[in-house]
Amino acid sequence: MKQQTFSERLHIDIPLLFGLIILCLFGLLILYSASGQQSAVIYNQVVRMLFAFGLMFLVAQVSPSRLAGVSIWIFLFGVALLIMVLVIGYIGKGAQRWIDLGVIRFQPSELMKLAVPMVLAWYLAEKTLPPSLSQIFLSAVIILIPVGLIVKQPDLGTAILVSIAGFSVLFIAGMNWRYITGLVILGALMIPVSWMFMYEYQRQRVMTFINPEQDPLGAGYHIIQSMIAIGSGGLYGKGWLNGTQSHLEFLPERSTDFIFSVLCEEFGFAGVMVLLGLYLFIIYRGLYISMHAQTTFGKILGASIILTFFVYIFVNIGMVSGQLPVVGIPLPLVSFGGTSMVTLMIGFGVLMGIHTHRRFLSD
Repeated sequence: MKQQTFSERLHIDIPLLFGLIILCLFGLLILYSASGQQSAVIYNQVVRMLFAFGLMFLVAQVSPSRLAGVSIWIFLFGVALLIMVLVIGYIGKGAQRWIDLGVIRFQPSELMKLAVPMVLAWYLAEKTLPPSLSQIFLSAVIILIPVGLIVKQPDLGTAILVSIAGFSVLFIAGMNWRYITGLVILGALMIPVSWMFMYEYQRQRVMTFINPEQDPLGAGYHIIQSMIAIGSGGLYGKGWLNGTQSHLEFLPERSTDFIFSVLCEEFGFAGVMVLLGLYLFIIYRGLYISMHAQTTFGKILGASIILTFFVYIFVNIGMVSGQLPVVGIPLPLVSFGGTSMVTLMIGFGVLMGIHTHRRFLSD
């Protein structure tokens, strides 16, 4: 047996860790400008990053076999928390999404971004693949239970991500293209029905996406200002700390959902290429790890984590550039915030565990 390296004994994948650290440092650079050079914001973000990296390291110590064994219990615990949110959850900004523990508030729906693909990977890894129609049906039920509870909060953005995380497992497991086509058609047919159950602000977001100029000082203001910032950056941008849309406060939510617009204005197309290059490196490394996993569970779960990470990036950039409706999804590891970052880093910890435990599957 090949002798373990120091990083393997720590269960850390050095290339992935390197990519994550560089991305986070670049994100802090952008956030410092987006926040109006507020040191307190950077301090809070650094503390959250250190906490998230610590959790990533701890999760990486767990072997895939043990992770598969507790998947069902993590999923059931997450569903119980979602039910608790609807009963006694903290209400903020018109939504009931958090559990208040006094010291901190946390959002249980974030847990389901990992719990759903984990339990599905555990379930399908024990079956003959590709999944049969009955297995797809049961998997869909598993996905829709937490999604329905999250929609009730309401939190459409997180519900979409949990759905994608779940159905990505079915796709990776080799679901027949006939079934995929059927699901797409069914989804299209459900759009008119979904419209009837949407909240008014959700309908307004869709209408704003179609024509933001219909209310340029109201519902369309965010996206119009965002597109102005993106377009004004040009090839090399206006320079760090020199963005006018953000520093003159034309651009709302510039530290969170719309931070990509700040990057475009200050660093231009060149800065966007650097960011996308970092993202692509992390995605490539994650896919490499999942492809070389020694168990079906590891292959499916690893690939679904990376696919969900890609969707995060795709949806946020599409949202702020006016190509997708605004659904409140942050830019991964760049936007200010803690819960989403912690969830992502735990996912990367799972990936590292899949890679570094590959010789110790009986642990």
